[in-house]
Amino acid sequence: MGQFAVIGLGRFGSAASLELMKMGHSVLGVDTDTKIIKKLADELTHAVIADVTDRATLDELGLDHYDVVLVAIGEDLQASLLCVVHLKSLGVQTVWVKASSHAQHLILSKLGVTRIVHPEEEMGIRIAQALSYPMVNDYISLGNGEFVVEIDVNEHLNGVPLGEILKNQPDTIHVLLIKRKTVITVHPTPDFILHAKDVLVMLGQLSTLKTIAPKLM
Repeated sequence: MGQFAVIGLGRFGSAASLELMKMGHSVLGVDTDTKIIKKLADELTHAVIADVTDRATLDELGLDHYDVVLVAIGEDLQASLLCVVHLKSLGVQTVWVKASSHAQHLILSKLGVTRIVHPEEEMGIRIAQALSYPMVNDYISLGNGEFVVEIDVNEHLNGVPLGEILKNQPDTIHVLLIKRKTVITVHPTPDFILHAKDVLVMLGQLSTLKTIAPKLM
């Protein structure tokens, strides 16, 4: 599995680290707080106390050998930016950074980081989507307006052919698979009969997927 380093083990960094561990990855956690490191020492592959604003210290950690380094430092903008500058100078290829403001986002975008994450904003968007479309279990943005969504089949669609709910829909909506308990059907045909509690995994433009949502509610 992958090797990840997470710098800054506040709520966001800790949650990301522990979830990566659950997925079977190797995780190095880095923070300046002794209490946090002691708390997570037995939960992560490695947990170290380090001043990440010091280039020599970061160099000793060998972060250029990790698949991804996530900088999850909280409100200390200076520490976050200095850490990123050092990581880039040390040749770390893939750097994800948590941003707390759009001003920080703008600066980070000039530093050539791989991805800038806005946890609160992104979670707010996910909650809004869940409130608007409660049948959607989860979704992944692929960029350019393309999404993969996981949708529960409602009771009123029990016994309805898949083609019926796709009728008059653009060809840009693709049903990738249907999960029924432990059975997965890949690229189901239009005559596939839906059962309540089936899970559809669909790919398409967000604007197009929204047109099919009313049929699933």
